[in-house]
Amino acid sequence: MLDALIVEPLQTADSAVIWLHGLGASQTDFEPVAQMLQPKLRSTRFILPQAPTRPVTVNGGYAMPSWYDILEMSANKRAINQQQLEQSAEGVMQLIEQQRDAGIDPKRIFLAGFSQGGAVVLHTAYLRWSGPLGGVLALSTYAPTFSPELQPISTQRPAFVMHGLFDGVVPPAMGQAAFQQLQAWQVESRWADYPMQHEVHPLQIKDIESWLEQHLN
Repeated sequence: MLDALIVEPLQTADSAVIWLHGLGASQTDFEPVAQMLQPKLRSTRFILPQAPTRPVTVNGGYAMPSWYDILEMSANKRAINQQQLEQSAEGVMQLIEQQRDAGIDPKRIFLAGFSQGGAVVLHTAYLRWSGPLGGVLALSTYAPTFSPELQPISTQRPAFVMHGLFDGVVPPAMGQAAFQQLQAWQVESRWADYPMQHEVHPLQIKDIESWLEQHLN
């Protein structure tokens, strides 16, 4: 089971968001965002897991929090350690099961991820998790395992894909490619971009709040 920081809601929890951080980051990174969302999402629990620390090839083998090793990268592509991605997906599915067993309807459990964390939640939601799911928030990310030759496990889980117009870490085209594949699979999906780099924007947080409210009510 992944180590996770739990941000409990203001009221009894009846929904949950499992939110994965990016490469080299920490489970505390999105704690302030969770706290900003809770005044409106008063019964939503936020689960913030921590990635294991491991060597990352493209960073000279330096060990850092990482959901999987990145072996090679170019402008619009990443070569990754698929086995480590699968291990991270397993960890996310265990967290879904944990929340389900705690009484949260899986249709009210959402996966969110920033950058590398977003790649994990997209893979988990559409290619691994076969049960019900509320939906996916994909922030400044890409989908290294998406392919036109594959069929998703389920299309009945909406996605909100967001990206910075000036993102120099994960180019916007990589986010657009993930969004376009979701649309090709006929997943209910929405795209939004923001005047930012590889980060989170205040307007984006408001949009996330509205999107979650819409799908929880």
